[in-house]
Amino acid sequence: MNHSIEPPIPGIDDASEMSPKELTYLYDPLCGWCYGAMPALEALRIGVRITFVPTGLFAGARAMDANFAAYAWENDRRIAALTGQPFSELYREQVLRPGTAFDSTAATRALVAVGVEAPERLFAAFKAIQHARYVDGRDTSVAQEVAAVLDGIGLSAPAARFVAADPDILAATRDQVTTGRRLMTTYGARGVPTVILSTDDGDRLLPSQLLYGDRETLLRQLDLA
Repeated sequence: MNHSIEPPIPGIDDASEMSPKELTYLYDPLCGWCYGAMPALEALRIGVRITFVPTGLFAGARAMDANFAAYAWENDRRIAALTGQPFSELYREQVLRPGTAFDSTAATRALVAVGVEAPERLFAAFKAIQHARYVDGRDTSVAQEVAAVLDGIGLSAPAARFVAADPDILAATRDQVTTGRRLMTTYGARGVPTVILSTDDGDRLLPSQLLYGDRETLLRQLDLA
């Protein structure tokens, strides 16, 4: 197994320990394309170990305005057409409302906390936070809202740790974001999602468009078909 991607990060998905292939998935929880890629990741979970690494791409408060909301909604419609992932009118009205914050800090810390406390639940937590935002129209830039999502799926312990700004969770978030940004630089990635495939033959970027196309093509690319 190639071990060039360091250091190990809590949050490895629940594929077989014997899987000869690993994916490092660089993400931001407010990235619509990351949401669009989730069905593809779901299809890969049986045969590939997936490590989720945050990049902090959308961390830091930015106020939603009409222009950015229109751009985001147009982009979201493209994602929906390609992937079938739903973006609701509630999301458009409540999350893309001018004056709301666009900041992935809370959701990133929450997912890091889940990775530390209950790594086997990380994929489920990621899906729940995305569903809360894009379908239920809940503002996942707000820490208490994200904590409520985690509470709702039985992850009260990591919710409490991230809301309380647990020093270990803050440090783990900094470390993981640093790793994510370093990997983006190393591989020349310009955005998220970025997927790095590791096999016995080495590491390489997986073309991100494969995450939005035919599942059989994706599986063949990974020699899983």
